[in-house]
Amino acid sequence: MIKDGIGGANTRTGLQFEAKTDLQQLFTAIPGYELRETADNAGYEVWFAGKLLAHCFKKREFYRFLKRYQINWQDHLSKRLEPDNGLFVIVRDTLFIIEVKYQKVEGSVDEKLQTCDFKRKQYTKLVHTLGWRVEYVYVLNAEWFDKPKYHDTLDYIHSVGCHYLFDQIPLKWLGLPDGTTED
Repeated sequence: MIKDGIGGANTRTGLQFEAKTDLQQLFTAIPGYELRETADNAGYEVWFAGKLLAHCFKKREFYRFLKRYQINWQDHLSKRLEPDNGLFVIVRDTLFIIEVKYQKVEGSVDEKLQTCDFKRKQYTKLVHTLGWRVEYVYVLNAEWFDKPKYHDTLDYIHSVGCHYLFDQIPLKWLGLPDGTTED
């Protein structure tokens, strides 16, 4: 993969993550997908083969998206959380909060990885009245995080019902077609 690129050889079958990439850029690189801007500046609609499958958003776009459902974050949380990437997959009634952690040198990310349980619970509080499930996912670069010194942290992430993946998220894992077969 190219440093700071938007994908690699597997962009057709999965979403490749590196520094400074986001879902919007990646969906546009996969044949069959179309992103449509929303009139209310609440991210993008994700279409595949003429069907609306999901909504993607990041940072404050997430709260504009929640306004559609009369959700005011201040009624549920004392402090706003802003996701790197969010994806609401319609058919699964699932909100994926996708946090990208890309490291090349030591930093504060070690402690950040240990906050997933709290953050998942906060996002769940926001959408519980809608009946949505929340999946909190870290996408980590394997070059840095797939080392013995992270095993306890990675075990903890799974033990609290959160997820981590290395370098990519397969579209099928999200419940979306990967564009390689008739989905």
